[in-house]
Amino acid sequence: MKAKYDVSVVGFGDNVVDIYTHTGMQYPGGNCVNFAVYAKMFGVKRAAYMGYFGTDANAEHVISALKSEGIETTKCRQIPGENGYSRCRLENGDRVFLDYNEGGVRSRHIYGLDRFDLEYLSSFDLIHCGNYCYMESQLPEIKKAGLPLSFDFSDDSDEEYYEKIAPLVTYAFCSFDGSDEEVERHLKKVASYGPEIVCASRGAKGCMLYSDGVIYHQEAVPLRRVVDTMGAGDSLLTTFMVGYLDAVKRGVDKACAIKGSIAEAAGFAAKVCQMEGAFGYGRPILLERLKS
Repeated sequence: MKAKYDVSVVGFGDNVVDIYTHTGMQYPGGNCVNFAVYAKMFGVKRAAYMGYFGTDANAEHVISALKSEGIETTKCRQIPGENGYSRCRLENGDRVFLDYNEGGVRSRHIYGLDRFDLEYLSSFDLIHCGNYCYMESQLPEIKKAGLPLSFDFSDDSDEEYYEKIAPLVTYAFCSFDGSDEEVERHLKKVASYGPEIVCASRGAKGCMLYSDGVIYHQEAVPLRRVVDTMGAGDSLLTTFMVGYLDAVKRGVDKACAIKGSIAEAAGFAAKVCQMEGAFGYGRPILLERLKS
């Protein structure tokens, strides 16, 4: 079947299982895994995940889901030890994180990019990473190679982190809870470090973007009932980037590409909020894991 979007993407960084303590279920996830899966669901021509897995059952859970979704894992490796996990619960559909194991083997074995890895990455239209990936030391190599990079700063990056990382990023994303004026100041500050487009997701308030001196507003798509907000922000940034890059390839004006792509992304994010976990594939977890 022909791809809907003439775009290829790779998520470089984190993979985890999200352990739901209130239901005894776990789901595959992680910002970069979600990015690859959502891109594939959205209709890209090629989607890949690149990173390290552990060698436990949690790792196999994520790997199995990626295979089922048709995600390329050519550049992945398994490192003896524990895979990344986070424990969370839902409160009125909103996910609340409790604790995590700092990425498991990923935080102790950093993926060092060599010339062949960079050659592989150069075959994609976009690389995506985030602030829970432990890949900060590798971002200068991506920048030096002139490869486009989107980056999720989440909601807990401090000013020092932005100053260090934002200059290495082409497209910056974050979650930000504040007034329109506060969000606008934040977007402009981040853009001053170098990113071409900066976007802040705001949950039910929608999102705001800043590029070339222009602020864009996008309302959230209203929902009668939210099942699970896990992955909502990841799906928004993923589908926005896919739509935007495809539109630019087709010669669409940048402002129009931003407006059209973020509107479509808001619709996709709303659909994701109707799924359990980030993208499904739930399975029961062991009781001892809940007690550990």
